[in-house]
Amino acid sequence: MIKNIDLFEKAPVPKAVLKLAVPTVLSMIVTVLYNMVDAFFVGLINDPSQFAAVNVATPVFMFLMAAGNIFGMGGSSFLSRALGEKKMDKVKSISSFCFYAGIVTGIAGGMIITALMHQILTAVGTTETTYGFARDYLQIIAYGGPLIVIGMAFTNLLRGEGAANASMFGMMAGTAANIILDPIFILDELFGIKLLGMGVKGAAIATLIGNAVSIFFYIFHIASKNSLLSINPRFFKMGEGIASGVVSIGLPASLTNILMSLSAIVTNKLLASYYSVEVVEEPLRSLITTFSDSVPIFGDVPTAAMGVALKANMLVIFVQLGLGIGIAPLIGYNFGARNFKRLKSVMKFSILLNVVAGCALTALYFLFSKQIVNIFSKDEAVVNLGISIIHALMVSTPVIGIMFVLNFTFQAMGKAVQSLALAISRQGVVFLPLILALNRIFGMRGIVFAQPIADGIAVLIALAMFIPINRSFKKESMNRS
Repeated sequence: MIKNIDLFEKAPVPKAVLKLAVPTVLSMIVTVLYNMVDAFFVGLINDPSQFAAVNVATPVFMFLMAAGNIFGMGGSSFLSRALGEKKMDKVKSISSFCFYAGIVTGIAGGMIITALMHQILTAVGTTETTYGFARDYLQIIAYGGPLIVIGMAFTNLLRGEGAANASMFGMMAGTAANIILDPIFILDELFGIKLLGMGVKGAAIATLIGNAVSIFFYIFHIASKNSLLSINPRFFKMGEGIASGVVSIGLPASLTNILMSLSAIVTNKLLASYYSVEVVEEPLRSLITTFSDSVPIFGDVPTAAMGVALKANMLVIFVQLGLGIGIAPLIGYNFGARNFKRLKSVMKFSILLNVVAGCALTALYFLFSKQIVNIFSKDEAVVNLGISIIHALMVSTPVIGIMFVLNFTFQAMGKAVQSLALAISRQGVVFLPLILALNRIFGMRGIVFAQPIADGIAVLIALAMFIPINRSFKKESMNRS
């Protein structure tokens, strides 16, 4: 931990940012791979209904991940500030609280999903061909609720104490297990070898085993002498501001995931209304792709195409998200230590890094969009529509990283109001009215362009909210000098 504290306090800003952000970005890429592996092997079944079912069920899965973020993002922010204040026993109490509260929350979440399965699947937009597959997938995920919540929580808690490499290796271990197990559980046969052929059920089982492997790695790290975290029940506390300190920041962070789930549910529900025969045009030779009247779309193709595009776009978003998450411990520590000069230097370098990454990834996705979509589907209708959707989603990529850096800065500083306001803007009060209005006016084209427009608005909101905080930094610095 002395090494980590030196990194927080003394290392040059570019070195400190890259030291924490690169493992975090790699972890986020691993998370994308985690999702892509399931999608890839389910896609090999060559059944659009099973692929669409996983896409429809994923937002419900994300509710459990959101619960994990209450303890992961809230706990990480809280303990990095406690480190900056040199309160080491408080760090142990925060991590112990997150572990046991996370187990209880995971059990409760799984029970709710099981009890309300029919109502949930009806609400998220399943069709008669996807309902059974989505139910099978979600039921297994519900049984593993505690594994999902704890896995998500401790991935972030390790980053909060500066152990970004350990967090990355834990995720990689889980992903490796998932990659090995996916074909065994999902496919009937591979290279002439008879396999279990469980389809979407197999994808869910492999995901849970992968989470369990990651958790085992995290516990091993916590038990070592290299960590200040603890899961010892004797450190468990809800009082002395522990529970409120975690939840006050964790809830806005979790709300982001919940609203992402709700947004995905609304999107799938709207796309399901195009279940009957619809038509869209092939991509125009322009930066902005539109939709009109030439390639027929049948059945689950719109939902499957959106699922393909979102999974492909996830790599771009998670790289930028990883840069934002990676700097959170640096921001939290230096905010706790009242070192505003270093804090703002970290922010500026991270924003520059994110904008450069966003521009580079946008160029790559426009150049290789067909090859990227073909990874997930060979169906001609799904591929054509998926390319169009990817082009639309990439419009906001060069700037969305600015919002991620500011969002995790608010969380790391314990700015609950700003964090909450930003959480409900991008995927909530901006996106939801926007997608409903644009669908009514422009049809499927409106659904596709709602997210990049909402992203641009969220960036402006984040910048506006940081201005008064920056003024308060200057005022406090002047008073101290």
